[in-house]
Amino acid sequence: MTEAPRRSRRSSGRTTLSDVAQLAGVSPITVSRALRGERGVDPQLVLKVRQAADSLGYVPDPAARALASQKSTQVLVLVPLLSNALFVDLLEAVHRTLFPEGFQPLIGVTHYDSAEEELLLRTYLPHRPAGLLVTGFDRSETSRRLIAQSGVPCVHLMETSDAPGVACVGFSQTDAGAAITQHLLDRGRRRIAFCGAQLDPRVLQRAEGYRRCLRAAGIYDPRLEMLSPERSSIALGARLFEEMLQRMPDIDAIFFCNDDIAQGGLLAAHRLGVQVPARIAMAGFNDLAGSDQMVPSLTTVRTPRSEVGREGAAMLLGMMRGSAAAPGSIELGYELVVREST
Repeated sequence: MTEAPRRSRRSSGRTTLSDVAQLAGVSPITVSRALRGERGVDPQLVLKVRQAADSLGYVPDPAARALASQKSTQVLVLVPLLSNALFVDLLEAVHRTLFPEGFQPLIGVTHYDSAEEELLLRTYLPHRPAGLLVTGFDRSETSRRLIAQSGVPCVHLMETSDAPGVACVGFSQTDAGAAITQHLLDRGRRRIAFCGAQLDPRVLQRAEGYRRCLRAAGIYDPRLEMLSPERSSIALGARLFEEMLQRMPDIDAIFFCNDDIAQGGLLAAHRLGVQVPARIAMAGFNDLAGSDQMVPSLTTVRTPRSEVGREGAAMLLGMMRGSAAAPGSIELGYELVVREST
């Protein structure tokens, strides 16, 4: 009975490329070419190498491959939160676009903290990722400098810019905020409140759209704004609704900066016997799961987060592969979804 070659594992115990080559009876370079799927390698030889790799449980070392080729297959993706469905949808689209092309997303969570973002960049950029996807444009000067000096291709997501040489995919948060406010005006509402949470840059842009629309109508009242730095949630939405109603009982509409606080507002209204939309119309933002099932169903702005992830990752793929086309700005727009709450 012929014994399998003794495995010459590294001190870590990891099966190496040489182990596979020894078992298959070929050179390590042939194993490497076969496993990469290079053309010109005999199909029968590829099968033999793969069978040897499978029998030894060999898993290619991406760090070693990157070192040998001077090319990384990792893409650093920085998002504010993983508890927000908006960013989960975006990340899913990024993964589905990059992974089949041989790139692995490496997720970093900033928690809306510029210091955390700086730390993530200082930690991962020295490893020379193939590309970088970041959320928005609001970051410290240190982070801007780290990105610029790294030479790593970078695409900004969820917002757009006309600045030359900036690659970005998103939509105008300000215009979307103005559009849903205008919808409430068109419904005959005049005492329109704004409830905001988290107060990240995109929420503040929606608030600016709200102000712009009401100023144009000549009815802007800063007392109708309620801004909380707390994380957006259904519980917070219920509390904000009750506080706003107590403070300004003559309001006839509320624009909530996000659907989860709008859902909380609807539940609080039901508990307090406030009729929606007869007494107070309510609108949210992002069209999160469950908004169409609320009673009444929630009017909102549907944002293209999956499309942003897909188009942003596709733009980055072109940049990483040296596309001749200059990076630019892709505006994906948004959709006003009118339901029963307004």
